[in-house]
Amino acid sequence: MSYKTILVHMDNSERAVARLTIAIGLARRHNAHLVGLHALTVFALPSYAVAEAGNSILDFQKRAARESAERAEAVFRKAVEGAGLTSTEWRNSFDDVLDAVALHARYADLIVLGQSDPSDDGGIAPEFPGLITLAAGRPVLIIPYVGKFESLGKRTLVAWNASRESTRAVTDAIPLLRLADTVNVVVFNPSGSDHGQVPGADIGLFLARHGVPVEVSHYRAEDIDEGNQLLSRAADLGSDLIVMGGYGHSRLQEMVMGGVTRTILESMTVPVVMSH
Repeated sequence: MSYKTILVHMDNSERAVARLTIAIGLARRHNAHLVGLHALTVFALPSYAVAEAGNSILDFQKRAARESAERAEAVFRKAVEGAGLTSTEWRNSFDDVLDAVALHARYADLIVLGQSDPSDDGGIAPEFPGLITLAAGRPVLIIPYVGKFESLGKRTLVAWNASRESTRAVTDAIPLLRLADTVNVVVFNPSGSDHGQVPGADIGLFLARHGVPVEVSHYRAEDIDEGNQLLSRAADLGSDLIVMGGYGHSRLQEMVMGGVTRTILESMTVPVVMSH
């Protein structure tokens, strides 16, 4: 099992180069084909606005979209040529960004996106990474909008709760986990019979059989939400990657009441691989 096609979403945000650099590094490590995809949301105009302004607004939108795609393509081609990658391709889509990335994701093994930066007008909407996680059917690697990440996946933290989503995430991340120096599986506030007699032991054995250098631990802190426990544990261990399931509860429930996924998407400090 390995990643043979990696898709990186490109836009004109300040952090696009950072996630492209990470995608290039992954493509080299896995000998994978790298696909750059430019897509952005163009807001649909109400009919009265089009009627009053004629085609000038529509023409402006199309021209702006083309110019954005050309700038992103130039960045992509310069970076992959400088890295010596030969198995690459560039794609443009003028469909809505969510529809475009979700569709192209179906033909890739791993999707590389950026966390939303609220201060960057050239970036993506805050809900975009979460929506792609739900829609893509593929693992999504989300890169924070702040910080430098010179290594990725050498010291990986896996959040395990025996759910379908965390099972998908762990399985999807095996190509990364095999290359890690250390993989720490953590279980927070385990309860019930899903975890077995020793919480995390079963998934630890599963990963060990795949050649993953794994250690397992579990923690109980009922007064601290699991999202912040996960971020705190990542800091304590010096983790450079988190692997976790996304949206174990409904997205509406997480939006209203909060949840681990929401906390991580808003406050991530290291790259995160997320699957649903």
